[in-house]
Amino acid sequence: MPRGRSTFTKRKKEQARQQKQREKVERRVQRKQEKPEGGVMDGADEMRELREHAEAQAALFRIGEDEAEESTEDDGEDSSE
Repeated sequence: MPRGRSTFTKRKKEQARQQKQREKVERRVQRKQEKPEGGVMDGADEMRELREHAEAQAALFRIGEDEAEESTEDDGEDSSE
């Protein structure tokens, strides 16, 4: 007995649904594999990153202090002459 148009359409829709499901699972697996590289850090990595950030911030503040010290030293040298 020949199959009707609705059977063919249903079969194609089901195949498309299954294909989307497989693609979705593949994307999920790929994200899970990529996550450890930039994902959760252990305590040592987190402390290292915080220390580096703190050093960078301290360097920014030291730049301003160096300029202030130079201008103070210049003023002090001129008054002693």
